[in-house]
Amino acid sequence: MLENIKLAFQGIWAHKMRSFLTMLGVIIGIASIMTIVSTIKGTNEQTRQNLIGSGNNALELVYTVEGGDPSAQTGVQAPISFPKNLMESIEDLSVIKSCAPYYSMQTQSYGESVYYGNTNLQGYLIGTTNDYLSVFGYQVQRGRAFVDRDFDNHQKVALIDESAASALFGIQDPVGKVLEIYGEPFEVVGVLQETAKRELKFNSAEEYMEYLQNVGYQDYGYSGKVLIPQVTWPIVAQYDATPNLAISARSTDDMVAAGRQSLNLLNEEFGLSEGAQYTCDKIKAISDSLNLTKNTTQTQLLWVACISLLVGGIGVMNIMLVSVTERTREIGLKKAIGAKKARILGQFLTEAAVLTCLGGLLGVVTGIVLARVVSSFSGAPVAISVPYSAAAVLLSILIGVVSGLVPAMKAANLNPINALQQE
Repeated sequence: MLENIKLAFQGIWAHKMRSFLTMLGVIIGIASIMTIVSTIKGTNEQTRQNLIGSGNNALELVYTVEGGDPSAQTGVQAPISFPKNLMESIEDLSVIKSCAPYYSMQTQSYGESVYYGNTNLQGYLIGTTNDYLSVFGYQVQRGRAFVDRDFDNHQKVALIDESAASALFGIQDPVGKVLEIYGEPFEVVGVLQETAKRELKFNSAEEYMEYLQNVGYQDYGYSGKVLIPQVTWPIVAQYDATPNLAISARSTDDMVAAGRQSLNLLNEEFGLSEGAQYTCDKIKAISDSLNLTKNTTQTQLLWVACISLLVGGIGVMNIMLVSVTERTREIGLKKAIGAKKARILGQFLTEAAVLTCLGGLLGVVTGIVLARVVSSFSGAPVAISVPYSAAAVLLSILIGVVSGLVPAMKAANLNPINALQQE
């Protein structure tokens, strides 16, 4: 095999221009694949990040009742807390990084709600633990987080995010100030900020509408979050509420699996079924986005690969047939001194494979460069895929083997006497 590869390189070097022109079809085809795949993958990855977020990989599993507000339903056996063993089971899932139970309600711009002085907050009130901060990627900017005594003593304290701080306090320092939460005084002990903020980028109006339909509408009119200890939730809610669960997946690619596995554990634990169960609307958006990435890329790749296979294969087959004709006496001499058919066949197949492998490598490099150029002019993001790059090179080798098969068989089947007589 090594001898065949050495002979292949010698033949390519001896006919440099002809070899390059032969490889050109493969180079163009593979470069087209890499350019399209890199651009589509980058665009779809950006779309996916807009839909599912980045940095915290968080999902919210919410108890829902089909056809109405869960708190207004009767006869529904909804859980009022999560058992310790259930939380441990969810935390032990390999795709889960962290999780936190929480109660939630949307505050209104009228009536009893969250106030500081005469300023009210239109946002979300959350009853939870410090685990909620790690799930959503919050860190304490000023003040402190919750501590054990807050839960042990049912302390009426609150954490607020930067949006709530700006909406309620303006340029004042919120720490130490007292909020009125549904008629109860809560001291602000800390201000939170996100450790990884999203920068949303949309490449088309369709992407923007897809984002709004799946994620964005809930943010209209949003003015921030106020977090209180989970144990103080009954003080402001004054009714048995159903907890929700926030989870953080170990990676973006684990989000669908993390959501589904956690949902299964929750619904099985409480014997919930369709119509009244825990759900996660975000999972469908993620799945659809992942499928869009996969299907679009594969469809484009299939068509370009077919063109590459046809153009490159014809060129390789043609030049290998010419090579067999030119080397008829050489082939006859080798067979006369005892070379087997398999030896001749292997030599020409190796030469074709090496030729197209070099074309594939050059095509990958060219495709990456072209993808960068396209990105610089169009502004579309680019994501280079190592698996697709390796697959492109393997495809080029396959082209060489298939296209070189007929010429190689012709060479292997030459009659040595006739071949030696050939001028």
